[in-house]
Amino acid sequence: MDERILRERAFFHWLYNIEGIGRKTIRKLMGAVGSAERVFGMEEEKLALLLSPAQRKKLLDARKQTRIRQGYEALRKKGIDLYPASDPMYPRRLLYIPDRPEAIYVKGTLPDENVPAVAVIGARVCSAYGAYAAQQFSSALASAGISTISGLARGIDGIGQRAVLEQDGRTCAVLGCGPDVCYPPENRELYEKIVRQGAVLSEYPPGTQPKAGLFPQRNRIISGLADLVLVIEAREKSGTLITVDMALEQGKEVWAVPGRVTDELSSGCNRLIWQGASPALSPSALLEELRKLSRKPVETNREISTLEAHTESESDGEREDVLRRAVLNLLDFSAKSPDRLYEELKQAGISCGLVQLMQLLVEMTLEGNCTQEGNRFRRKMS
Repeated sequence: MDERILRERAFFHWLYNIEGIGRKTIRKLMGAVGSAERVFGMEEEKLALLLSPAQRKKLLDARKQTRIRQGYEALRKKGIDLYPASDPMYPRRLLYIPDRPEAIYVKGTLPDENVPAVAVIGARVCSAYGAYAAQQFSSALASAGISTISGLARGIDGIGQRAVLEQDGRTCAVLGCGPDVCYPPENRELYEKIVRQGAVLSEYPPGTQPKAGLFPQRNRIISGLADLVLVIEAREKSGTLITVDMALEQGKEVWAVPGRVTDELSSGCNRLIWQGASPALSPSALLEELRKLSRKPVETNREISTLEAHTESESDGEREDVLRRAVLNLLDFSAKSPDRLYEELKQAGISCGLVQLMQLLVEMTLEGNCTQEGNRFRRKMS
């Protein structure tokens, strides 16, 4: 592991644990100097321009701590690591969501980012019908090699994640507390299995106890890590629908399991379908949709490969033109995230940076060649 990466993780752990310095302030500090290590060394005059007097005092007091690396190593001995947004291990799916976490604590191994992921969410107090649906859909996803994301909560979350583990699948639990705190306590065995077979993660430092206000915030991470959100039982006014709102803001697909119109637990799902969510009528239908989302057009990729064969002798301008045409060929009427386009380009032999791709997509949007929907892009409809 690169020593610079380890140093930055250590300084970020220090910065993340300063009382009164939240993610918005951290974002401001990082925007000013670019790294947590540089924040540690900032002059007081510069800090005064960015922080309130109380925040500045907290940071200066924390800077008296000299055992930065030792604190980070103690964290790793607990089986927990920290990935800042600038870290190569930070999930790409989270990079462009609104109000992204500036760092995440992880216990276990994050799912392969090249594998499709589905967030399975629903009621904490569920019916036998909901439990059956969660078990069936989650088992099918795991058997197909799809990663699942959930919140380790009672009800649908826990049932779905248990079903994934029974199929030796990969699942990720996003917590509304520290990564070392199991909540609810009765899911301790499930928590330990997820650590061994997937990952538990949180944007909150170790030791953070569960509080009602933390759970709605973590929901943006659940939807952010997924390509598609599956809702299994939800009342019309429930925390589950907060996750749905965040998923829609992020440009994610939303599917819902329908239920009887007389069932209160199905009222939220039925309303989502009425509002335009796809009805999850069977696991096979959901898997087919995931295949469509990840499918590459054969002819398009052959054309891209042909274009790439000529780039070695071309100028920078010609290479950019090749990239532009390749992106246009990959865009269709189904919106795609920059991460998905990046992977499709890479698989087709086109080399470009993710930042370069994002800049090109913004340019193409301004030119009217494509349309942005949340954090996804589609070809401009004529």
